[in-house]
Amino acid sequence: MKHILPILTITTLAAAASAQSAAASSGLSYNRVGLGYNTDSKGYSLSASALIGSSNFLVEAETTIGGNTSGNGVDSVSLGYVFKNVALGADATVSVGSDESYGLNVRKDLGNNIELAVGYARSNGVNGWGAELAYNVSKQIQVAVGVSDTNAAGSSSTTDISVRYNF
Repeated sequence: MKHILPILTITTLAAAASAQSAAASSGLSYNRVGLGYNTDSKGYSLSASALIGSSNFLVEAETTIGGNTSGNGVDSVSLGYVFKNVALGADATVSVGSDESYGLNVRKDLGNNIELAVGYARSNGVNGWGAELAYNVSKQIQVAVGVSDTNAAGSSSTTDISVRYNF
């Protein structure tokens, strides 16, 4: 009987710590603007994303500028939902957007200011995938290198270099 109080105290503290770590933020920033450069098409892209208020709903927009492909001025907008800390500390985002697109993106903070992201998207009947490795220079500045590929006829994988500002 005399051991019940310490056992209840330890159990309560363990449950509180577990609940707090489960509810903790993933630490990944979703409020950001970026400038990207596609090394294959020699074109640029501007992007922006932000969580709506304190919710997990995410609004994203992107446009392309220049380059040696017919993709100049391709605009897209999407609305997604971020599932934080889904598995092993990774966030998963599902989204739907313009041009009959939808996607799934998984991001994970690997520590030491390094992030990894992998994703799948489908737009206008074309499947695509991508992977990105990012480094957080500071809390506000991030640089990233990514590769992507689609199943479109005549397409090959592309490489993008991005600089982002987290706000």
